[in-house]
Amino acid sequence: MPKNKFQEVIFTIIMVFFMVYAMICYNISLNTGSMTNRVFLDAFHELVIMGPIAFILDFFLVSKLAFGCAMRMVDFKNCHPFSRILAISVPSVAFMCPLMSLAATILFKDAGNQFVAVWLQTTAFNFPMAFFWQLIYAGPIVRFIFRHIFPEKENAKGTAATM
Repeated sequence: MPKNKFQEVIFTIIMVFFMVYAMICYNISLNTGSMTNRVFLDAFHELVIMGPIAFILDFFLVSKLAFGCAMRMVDFKNCHPFSRILAISVPSVAFMCPLMSLAATILFKDAGNQFVAVWLQTTAFNFPMAFFWQLIYAGPIVRFIFRHIFPEKENAKGTAATM
């Protein structure tokens, strides 16, 4: 979808917002034992911390790893676009979930000498939510928003004009 570095930055910012905000809401709900309207407000406080961490991890590390994995799974030139999306999204979640769970364990959990166990438990709780949220909601919503910010016609004209 993104055609240049600027578009990659915008796409990553939008994806980080949708994924991280939802995962923070989910984790606050797990920690408090209930989902309340207050969770939506409280999540913004953590988003200020976790959002930049997610952006840095995704933009500089995970997106490259996920794309590399995807290139080994499918032939990008001949596959259906949905296969391409799955091939990138699945490794992205597989890498981001443990990394973001690690960050959350370090920053928000008092794990003490049970650090590894708490991190693994956090990852195990987060993975199903992150996986399905990404594939069913966040991914499609972000791609929809991105397509409306950067329509393909505009991208094609911009590319042709610079040649």
